[in-house]
Amino acid sequence: MHRKKIGFFIIILVAITVLSGCGSNKGVESRSSSDSTSTEKNFTIVTSFYPMYISTINVTKDIPAVEVINMTKPQTGCLHDYQLTPQDLITVGNADAFVINGAGMETFLGDILKQQENLIIIDASKGIELIKDPSGEDNPHVWVSISDSIIQVRNIADQLSLADPENATQYKANADAYIVKLEALKEKMHSSLENVSSRDIITFHEAFPYFAREFNLNIVDVIEREPGTVPTPKELEESIKIVNDSKVKALFTEPQYPAKAAETIANETGAKIYPLDPGVTGEATENAYDDYLNIMENNLKSLEEALK
Repeated sequence: MHRKKIGFFIIILVAITVLSGCGSNKGVESRSSSDSTSTEKNFTIVTSFYPMYISTINVTKDIPAVEVINMTKPQTGCLHDYQLTPQDLITVGNADAFVINGAGMETFLGDILKQQENLIIIDASKGIELIKDPSGEDNPHVWVSISDSIIQVRNIADQLSLADPENATQYKANADAYIVKLEALKEKMHSSLENVSSRDIITFHEAFPYFAREFNLNIVDVIEREPGTVPTPKELEESIKIVNDSKVKALFTEPQYPAKAAETIANETGAKIYPLDPGVTGEATENAYDDYLNIMENNLKSLEEALK
């Protein structure tokens, strides 16, 4: 498997650090999908952020020669605002394959991937029907839908099989095994939410259109369309009116962001706040195989409590 020389990247890193201040103190979260001491790794896969890491370690499970590294560390705030570090660029430069969500999610990468002529890019969102944001841009949060997450797992397995044919059979077998779990959870969630008394919800970011499409939910309003922004008094007033007029009593906030605006609206309307997690960030450990499943199980509990 190829390995690029590091010197060229260090020159680029110095320039980027000086010009754009990318020298963040965030490091690289590095975990292997199998015991790194048991055998020498000869195929290195880097993932762009946590949901891609979870899908990839399930696809590469128990393949000793394959190493999976998640590039971005756990963080609060918007992934779009992530600042690349010099170590991140070295990590990508040493990879054989780079798994990305695609659909515009990894804007923080800039033109970095264009400089990696020999790096194999695994686009997990290939073939998924994208939803447009109110701005007209593609919403990239496809993994929040279990159906679309299943497509992503299959995409990762198929594209890795082409990139690393030596392990193609195991990639596809692992994907099949993980998809069985995803399908079972999908069926459970659809069954549980089939007869809810209300399908109207209010969220605080644009992370849930695919989730809503999956479970036939109606997003009445999105309070903070730009993650991390604080609604103006006028926007809060308008949101309070929307909540009162729609009689929606469930406000769903993401654990990655402060809930101050939600608390204000809840106090003014009598609505209740419930957590709904898009699973965008987490600790990339070797035991993270079921994290996506666990996150969705918790989301189901929130929806059952809020909508029934």
